Amino acid sequence: MELHQIRAFVAVARVGNVTRAADALCVTQPAVTAQIKGLESSLGVALFDRTGGRMTLTRAGDRLLPQAEALLSAASELKGAARNMQGELSGRIDLGLPGESPEFLRTGSLSVAVQRSLPLVELHTRTHAVGHLLDQVRGGGLAGAFTIGVHPPRDLQWIALRSVCYRIAFPPRMAAEMQRGGWRVLAGLPWVDGTAESHVHQMLRGLFEQQGLAPNVVMRSDDTSSLETFVRAGSACALLREEVAVPGVERGDWVVWGHARVDAQLYFSSAAERASDPLVVALASAVQSVWA
Repeated sequence: MELHQIRAFVAVARVGNVTRAADALCVTQPAVTAQIKGLESSLGVALFDRTGGRMTLTRAGDRLLPQAEALLSAASELKGAARNMQGELSGRIDLGLPGESPEFLRTGSLSVAVQRSLPLVELHTRTHAVGHLLDQVRGGGLAGAFTIGVHPPRDLQWIALRSVCYRIAFPPRMAAEMQRGGWRVLAGLPWVDGTAESHVHQMLRGLFEQQGLAPNVVMRSDDTSSLETFVRAGSACALLREEVAVPGVERGDWVVWGHARVDAQLYFSSAAERASDPLVVALASAVQSVWA
């Protein structure tokens, strides 16, 4: 039994029509119908008599309606109380960010969510390599951090937000050389990599270790969100996020090697020791609202 099912039940009971109830709830008519059927299945009783083209309450539905309305009222009060508690929170939240674009991390939307639900709280962001972020979360220096990895972070609480795919991109001038070979030739080309603690370095190293090779890294950048500029300039290969790599191919900026990919996840990570910290709980709630 879900709250949205109860809300659909009350809405249909009040207007006597699924279409009008769907309009009031801003959902589709099939969604309301499915919610009503799901609630009836969960409760084990029919709530509506569907004869005559109109939804009328059965005797069971009529008796359960006041309790359903009371549940919605209680849920509204609970949400209001939580909102008031959020408004009372004050202080500073330190959030760690990896070297990826703000659009990808949705930091703009997150700042709006924090301002709305935590008006007395200052949000501070710090951009570091993922390894440093995880150490700072474990040490209590950060309330939480966005991290990227093939596996979830150890010793921490985490929420998986979305899957991320990385692809190998190399300059068009190296295409002829790549046509003559595979992994070994690719490893010998010049590469730009992130620092040793970065998510890009960890994924690139793992990718080549599977082949028993190591890439010829000629440059390292603290800002892993800018690796594409080196590939576009024609100076090196790099591991790029797929949303960046594919449009670059269409523009003719680089070539994507179709034989390899790294599948990872974007996580929100926080320390288990701070699980009951109101600011950490509020931050995690804001993150989930943005990534829902």
